[in-house]
Amino acid sequence: MRLERLHLTGLRCLTDVGIELDPGINVLVGANGAGKTSVLEAVFLLSHARSFRSGAKEALLQRGAPNLSIFAELRHADDRVCRLGLGRSGVRWEAKLDGSSVAIGQLVRECAVVCFEPGSHALIAGAAEERRRFLDWGVFHVEHDFLPAWRRYQRALKQRNSLLRAAGLPVEALFAPWESELAQTAQLIDRQRRNYLDLLRPKLVASTQGLLPELGSLELRYRRGWSEESDLAQQLQDQRGRDLARGHTTLGAHRADWSIVFERAPLREHLSRGQEKLAALACMLAQAELYAEHCGEWPIVCLDDLASELDLSHQAAVVEQLVHAKAQVLLTGTELPQSLQSTATRVFHVEQGLFARLL
Repeated sequence: MRLERLHLTGLRCLTDVGIELDPGINVLVGANGAGKTSVLEAVFLLSHARSFRSGAKEALLQRGAPNLSIFAELRHADDRVCRLGLGRSGVRWEAKLDGSSVAIGQLVRECAVVCFEPGSHALIAGAAEERRRFLDWGVFHVEHDFLPAWRRYQRALKQRNSLLRAAGLPVEALFAPWESELAQTAQLIDRQRRNYLDLLRPKLVASTQGLLPELGSLELRYRRGWSEESDLAQQLQDQRGRDLARGHTTLGAHRADWSIVFERAPLREHLSRGQEKLAALACMLAQAELYAEHCGEWPIVCLDDLASELDLSHQAAVVEQLVHAKAQVLLTGTELPQSLQSTATRVFHVEQGLFARLL
């Protein structure tokens, strides 16, 4: 898939920007703070309905702007063209597909974007939430009944947590239906996550061997968030006392995690910051390749500040793989990276939120 046109209004420093993109590699160059990363952020929002940057959602809206909007024309591998829209004037996002209002999930399913940026090392070294997001985005695009199950699970989790925080001791019978719902949906989510990791594993092995051969063989470990020894509903019942004291549910699919263990770096602490970044990049490339295999087209690939994140040899290896895959790439930097000097690219200069095409 590839974005042909992108129009952004009221996003951070971008007041009103329209860009026509190349189906191959697009490079945004300019000084820090010029607005380059905000373009990648907009593309990522279409695919995830959240930013890859940390901070309040309110920071996305340009100061003084009445609303924020992202419009794009997306062409799929079968030449089908869709018009995507995502906007916000208050606290809620509104999504449109071909001019009609749709659920956010429908928009996200239409557009797939993977991103490697300076904070990506958190996928390896950060909290479990980042790894669950990565995993669930992949499962969402492979298992079409994942989203309904995930929503049912979140609703049951919210209700049980409300009971745990209620004044006084809630009636025990109130817990049973929500714990049963949590157990049923968690079982489905767990099975789908395991299946996805089984599909991802061989692609991740190949990707890490190309980027981190010095670390040896790889093992992918997964923890589902509750003990394998008994049913989750029973464990939730047994755990109520501790959960009441803490005010939240401590077992379940929302506590799942996964990790990569290398033969020569069995603990995360054994990895350098550079190796964490390369491991995260390997995960992103493996996920993109699995998406392409399952859906018949590569997702759009965003690479933020590539030259400062990777050395020349790794830059060249990544670019070569993406060119060979015929993926559309959006890449930022203060100047055209050396690894792209001999590659056909479309280059835009960005200054104070304004875009000018150079090549």
